[in-house]
Amino acid sequence: MEVKLWNDKRERELLESYADLYAIIKATEKLERAYVRDLVSAADYEAECLKLISQFNSLSSSLSGVVTIPRFVQAYRLDCPAALNRLLQSGVPATVELRAAASSSAPASTAASATAIAQCVQSFITAMDAVKLNMLANDQVRPLLQDLSTSMGRLGPVLPPDFEGKVKVNEWLTKLHKMGAADELTERQARQLNFDLDSAYSAFLAALPTAGL
Repeated sequence: MEVKLWNDKRERELLESYADLYAIIKATEKLERAYVRDLVSAADYEAECLKLISQFNSLSSSLSGVVTIPRFVQAYRLDCPAALNRLLQSGVPATVELRAAASSSAPASTAASATAIAQCVQSFITAMDAVKLNMLANDQVRPLLQDLSTSMGRLGPVLPPDFEGKVKVNEWLTKLHKMGAADELTERQARQLNFDLDSAYSAFLAALPTAGL
């Protein structure tokens, strides 16, 4: 006798989202353990961790109001402390935390707060995720880019005024200020914005202290 796991399309999509969330948490736990044991390079770890964090943020946002992460973890008996710390508490890869700590240990006149750096990383990820999810209306994109611009502004000692990320984001804000709230970016504009954000994020990470990585 065939056992049905869902009764309609909505239930099926919900179960698929649960399966994806479970897989992301388990994958993050394995990645964290591999990094601690020096089984993966810092560069590979960071790239994969950023992808998992991005996927987790998008998925957990879509499940908001349906289930909380702590309740999900309890219901499915997930024993993944390292993953939960990375995804829920930190929100950035361990490599970024190390660079932030290195920056914060610099002389006070040139130090950048680890918290400010982490917030900037989150602002980048949130903005990039929004574009990839086709959240292209002006009143969706502009607040995210404004938050990103503000986050970068708090890192003056690390990011100079002519930092390419600041310049690009400010150029986009200028364009968006001339648009109506409901106006949407075209496919070509969205593609260019995604490229500019990716380039700016890579440059941002490169600008941080290496902390021996």
